Amino acid sequence: MAVRAVVIEADGGSRGNPGPAGYGAVVRDPATGEVLAERAESIGTATNNVAEYRGLIAGLEAAAELGAAEVDARMDSKLVVEQMCGRWQIKHPGLRPLAARAAALVDRFESVRFSWIPRERNRHADALANAAMDTAAGRPSRSAAGSAGGEPPRAVAGAESPGRAQAREVAARAATRSTGTDPATAKASWEPRPSFTATRLILVRHGETEWTVQHRYAGRADVPLSESGQAQARATATRVAALAPSVAAVLSSPLSRCTATAEAIAAALGDLPVRPQDDWIECDFGDWDGHTFAEVRDRWPGELDAWLASTRVAPPGGESFTEVGQRVDRAMVALREAYPGETVVVVSHVSPIKLALRDALAAGDALLHRLYLDAAGISVLDMWPDGGVAVRSVNDTAHLPVR
Repeated sequence: MAVRAVVIEADGGSRGNPGPAGYGAVVRDPATGEVLAERAESIGTATNNVAEYRGLIAGLEAAAELGAAEVDARMDSKLVVEQMCGRWQIKHPGLRPLAARAAALVDRFESVRFSWIPRERNRHADALANAAMDTAAGRPSRSAAGSAGGEPPRAVAGAESPGRAQAREVAARAATRSTGTDPATAKASWEPRPSFTATRLILVRHGETEWTVQHRYAGRADVPLSESGQAQARATATRVAALAPSVAAVLSSPLSRCTATAEAIAAALGDLPVRPQDDWIECDFGDWDGHTFAEVRDRWPGELDAWLASTRVAPPGGESFTEVGQRVDRAMVALREAYPGETVVVVSHVSPIKLALRDALAAGDALLHRLYLDAAGISVLDMWPDGGVAVRSVNDTAHLPVR
């Protein structure tokens, strides 16, 4: 039976750095502290940092095997915690594949939180790592939980233990939760629904810029529309006016490439005001802004691999897609509540629009790398108050010249 939430304590060490190394990981019930799983292994000659990552990976694998949805990962390695949070660069090439592997595991859970803890609070995992190294060296190993100054021994939870019984109860409640306004949990139906009761959202990607043509990351940099982009904005305005003669509001990312596109659309709809909304701004690509994908691959290979492997990883100095998704979700809820039964135009960027479509389609994160959105492309979706969603079109570019 799946466990809803777990705590992972992970550690690793090397006697020599590099030298004989091993790791330990403990998975606990967050409510009782009961040990649900332990992992420990000697990994031959390695550095402390490699062993720490191996401990984290083992803990995440154990949590996945238990069917956990939410993970609180605790380590006394500041480096691993900061790198997994995307705040520190992964400079050592030997750590990059381990970080990518950990990031891929993180993506299997609904939520993962990383936190640093003092070594004295990580004694169980530390003792497991030392026991693994002792065994590999042919020495008598100390009790994992009863090492000097450690916590009292705890039995690993059995199939009918109170901790597992509580986990089964939580999992059952989660499996039978009532449907709300989340598209992923809204009641499924083939029955046509009246569109006049829905909030219709017309999502427009801004027109082309010079960076668009050069395939450069454009996050918070305020790159203006090119001449071609201005022409696209005018063509898009005509198309939107035909799709929706009556529009309640035109919202826009505050960046000029979006506001200029939105102003053209607003003029075609009868000079509506354009309302900038911060939640619709592009993902902050941090140090990658202005660089091509090839340049990023050359300068930040490890960070790029980790970013591509998980929506929870941010570019150096930037923002993760998970964080972007949270503000997009907030913006979508606000739209549904503020404009029931009305049509709203939102001019935004690739990342926020992809994330909105991902959630509307109840799709996985793989969609973010498989869905292509053209400059000035239009997507339309309907949202009902009970969480029902109908995606009516994606990346419509019929109004643009064929290239």
